[in-house]
Amino acid sequence: MGVGGHFWDLLKPHARFEGFNLLRNKRVAVDLSYWIVQHDTAIKGYTRKPHIRLTFFRTINLFSKFGAYPVFVLDGTPSPLKSKARIMRFFRSSGIDLSSLPEAEEGVSVERNGAFRKYVDECVELLELLGMPVVKAKGEAEALCAELNREGYVDACITADSDAFLYGARCVIKRIQPNSKEPFECYHISDIEAGLGLKRKQLIAISLLVGNDHDLNGITGIGLDTAVRFVKCFNEDEILNRLHEIARGDPLAIQGNIDFGGEAICSFDEKSPKPKFPHCSHCGHPGNKKAHLKFSCEYCNSTAGASCWQKPLGFKCYCSSCDSGRKEKEQKKNETWRISVCRKISSEQNFPNDEIVKMYLSDHHGSDDDPCLGWASPQTEMLVDYLAYQQNWEPSYIRQRLLPMLSTIYLRDMASNPTNKLLYGQYEFDSIQRVKVRYGHEFYVVNWKKAATVSGDAVCTIPEESDTEQESVELDESLDLLEEPDVPHIRVDNGGCFLSSDEDMELELKEMKSQKKKSNSGSFRTPENSETSASRGTQLSITEFYRSSKDVCPNKPEKNAAKGSGEGKRRKDSSSRISKSVRRRLLFG
Repeated sequence: MGVGGHFWDLLKPHARFEGFNLLRNKRVAVDLSYWIVQHDTAIKGYTRKPHIRLTFFRTINLFSKFGAYPVFVLDGTPSPLKSKARIMRFFRSSGIDLSSLPEAEEGVSVERNGAFRKYVDECVELLELLGMPVVKAKGEAEALCAELNREGYVDACITADSDAFLYGARCVIKRIQPNSKEPFECYHISDIEAGLGLKRKQLIAISLLVGNDHDLNGITGIGLDTAVRFVKCFNEDEILNRLHEIARGDPLAIQGNIDFGGEAICSFDEKSPKPKFPHCSHCGHPGNKKAHLKFSCEYCNSTAGASCWQKPLGFKCYCSSCDSGRKEKEQKKNETWRISVCRKISSEQNFPNDEIVKMYLSDHHGSDDDPCLGWASPQTEMLVDYLAYQQNWEPSYIRQRLLPMLSTIYLRDMASNPTNKLLYGQYEFDSIQRVKVRYGHEFYVVNWKKAATVSGDAVCTIPEESDTEQESVELDESLDLLEEPDVPHIRVDNGGCFLSSDEDMELELKEMKSQKKKSNSGSFRTPENSETSASRGTQLSITEFYRSSKDVCPNKPEKNAAKGSGEGKRRKDSSSRISKSVRRRLLFG
């Protein structure tokens, strides 16, 4: 979707592949429709309501693993042009004859189908329960994403619509691969401008020539390479005006008597005499063979009376006369090509479409001039009820998958305003076990202890039949492991219930820059309303506000190795006798 003619392939050489910290403490606008379409295509038929499932897991990953503050953007009412193009795309993909394409009434928009709107509503309900801000665009979601990015409300956009650059986006993340050292495929407009020499209005001109979401056809006979070459003949300020002149059939424009990029191009007279200088048949330089034998050849450095050098195969003379002839020939060839492109443009009716140009250049794609972007703590119990109903998940399974998000919020709150409250009202910090490196990124493995201890006898009272049933559900829900967050490790030790989670080593909230508007604060602190970040610029790290009873990555003495190994084995054996589902219910039930 977006600009036609494989536009992403043109941008691909200028992509950056960024690491884990690209979005750390940054705001990012997410095109929700793009996610839903991806979800439905990827695992449709393999799991129940994939749009809810993967929106849930991706949001948690984006927030907890990458430390981002996501803002979700919804599509509004599509323009009549977009509606017509959508119908045409459907006819093309279905193999239906386009001559039977129904004529859309003037100014009438066609909404998405009811099933898709239901998907969006369900995802919005989920996101609001997660505490994520959701905003709605007047038209295209990628247009509002680009506007938020351009105005400084967010630092990047997550979308696969290439026309986000035409709407003014500065940074677009096309793809996220969580299990990778460089998970983000990122495109910066500065790299595109430097690498391709194309700016925003020139990109708009290319989309008009090759087709876009609002006009699938573009200009017949003009592909992406031709469009890029033609648009580069003009600077950004004049390109759109030039297209209007050419489309009106301006004789000067079509015949080539216009200024292409500062170079005056004039038609050549085929009958005008062209001076020709004789060249030696032996060496190929100016003069003739007889003259070179008598007076020598200055290019061959031969002496009088001696033969000049024999010209090699494929020899080209670079004298001023030959250079001038080649340049004249190349100039005439380029002029002929430009005239051909101009004639194709002038033969197209209603080109360029001013409505499309105005849409791309508009600065008002949102329903509100001042978007309120605020994040709140998840409504955990309502989330449990919602996902249990929509996905048929066990409450303990839902609470376990929510823990990475809850622990991230908890540690951020503790770093800015230390209190004695418990994580999720049940867990207290126990220790930092070690440093873990995953895909080149370092995490702390943090141990949490359930405040209310569970005796060994209580574990045995849970029926074994329930364990088997829950294990089968887990297998069904692990179809797409790339989208699931890291699951906390669970163990029971000496009557106490413990879990381990991977937490960011830095866990610092830097003061956000270039924020033009203040957002509404939620239940946890956002980067710009954090008192600590405002006063000191950064927050404390985990080790500064938690004095662990264990050292980070401790080196155990060799003399205690045998004893420690025996204790660890006994603990492992006692924990392994309890099934995974039972351990999870002890902690999250």
